[in-house]
Amino acid sequence: MADESERQDVSWRALWQETSAVLGDRVHARWICETASAATGDEFLSILDEPATVRMVAHLDAMVARRRTGEPLQYVTGHWAFRHIDLAIDRRVLIPRPETELVADVALRLAAAVGPTRTVVDLGTGSGAIGLALADELPIVGTTIWLTDASRDALDVARANLAGIGRSAQNVRIAEGSWFDALPAELRADVIVSNPPYVAVGTSELDAAVGEWEPPEALFAGADGLADLREIVAGAPHHLVPGGALVLEIGADQGAAVRTLLQSAGYDDVDIRQDLAGRDRIAVARRAR
Repeated sequence: MADESERQDVSWRALWQETSAVLGDRVHARWICETASAATGDEFLSILDEPATVRMVAHLDAMVARRRTGEPLQYVTGHWAFRHIDLAIDRRVLIPRPETELVADVALRLAAAVGPTRTVVDLGTGSGAIGLALADELPIVGTTIWLTDASRDALDVARANLAGIGRSAQNVRIAEGSWFDALPAELRADVIVSNPPYVAVGTSELDAAVGEWEPPEALFAGADGLADLREIVAGAPHHLVPGGALVLEIGADQGAAVRTLLQSAGYDDVDIRQDLAGRDRIAVARRAR
């Protein structure tokens, strides 16, 4: 990249072209330029021939340097879209993924079918993605959403994202603690949803960038990847109303094992659902009535 004296009055069109050449990806280059310019979509396209400020160019250069080290784009830009909300994202939390949007959709439909009031718990919320998406999309009246996490750092990110959902934020409660320890003992939810750690320690199948950059405590769960799933499956009936639903994101090779866990724990209507690639990804079950 050129030095600062050579980067005066440079247009966003030129910066986008330059960033594309450096990164080898025009789409990623645009997202980074949009972040640096604080303009997105059509607004960014409307300023392509306008000059960037020195501060904006410095921000862009810093982000490009980080991306060239292999740091994920989502951490570089500091935010990422999840369903209808935009989340602040950094290395304290997992990067939200399309598979998790499907998990949120299942939980949303189950919660929306309950009324006139509904209580939903997002266990191990991380950035707040699932719980805040549900708070954003469920009716404001009659909805209570609990976000829990054992990581204080993760909850700081979730709190920062809470402001982004507007009036629906009034329905959200945040609690620190390991799984159900974070919840009031008397709480009974209509839906409990979680994207827990489910990667086996020592696996060779984890993408190298994920293992290098994302928080290990949010990824790994024992030798078989089921340690946290076992704890959630065992504890959820004590915090679900009779007939209440448990929704879990699981690993693509865990469908049979999680089905067995749920059935052995006495859940009804156990269902393992697939993601858009046809891989096992979502476990749904109901507490016995």
